[in-house]
Amino acid sequence: MQNPYEVLGIQPTATDDEVKATYRELAKKYHPDNYSNNPLSDLAEEKMQEINEAYDAIIRMRRQGGAVGGNAGYQRGGSSRYTDIRNLIRTGRTIDAEALLDGIPAPSRDAEWYFLKGSVLYKKGWLEESYSHFSTAVRMDPTNAEYRQALDQLDRQRRTGGYRVAPGMNTGGCSACDVCNSLICADCCCECMGGDLIRCC
Repeated sequence: MQNPYEVLGIQPTATDDEVKATYRELAKKYHPDNYSNNPLSDLAEEKMQEINEAYDAIIRMRRQGGAVGGNAGYQRGGSSRYTDIRNLIRTGRTIDAEALLDGIPAPSRDAEWYFLKGSVLYKKGWLEESYSHFSTAVRMDPTNAEYRQALDQLDRQRRTGGYRVAPGMNTGGCSACDVCNSLICADCCCECMGGDLIRCC
């Protein structure tokens, strides 16, 4: 999703009242009722949907505490824009962290972005994708010890016969494959004991 602050045309430091006032002004301007029987009605409807989504995203992030001073990680320039994202990852809110990361335009994605995206992917259990992002972060900033350590740790896991979750890195529970494997195991046990077949959806 595009940066919601840019959609509303306001700064991330805007107060809640300023966000609300700007939203109301734009909603009044682009409301579809103003464009009935007008060739621009489709464009107005799209714009209205974009405005609604941006406003909802800002309100949701602020209510969830994902913003410090209202910046929600979208501020340009400096590593401070990643502080909130790091906090979200640290507290297990990977979905929110990934949404903020994905909101940063591709030309602005630096080594820190790739490292944090790799960290999110790692927590989700997408280890090959995580390795690729860590590699990119190290290529972009080869002197950063944190990036290098993450990449080396994942590389060691690959070489020692499979990935294992590192201490403090929770993949978020079992996957659908884990559930199916458990059902297959249970099925074998049931059949051996004369029970009914368990079917996996």
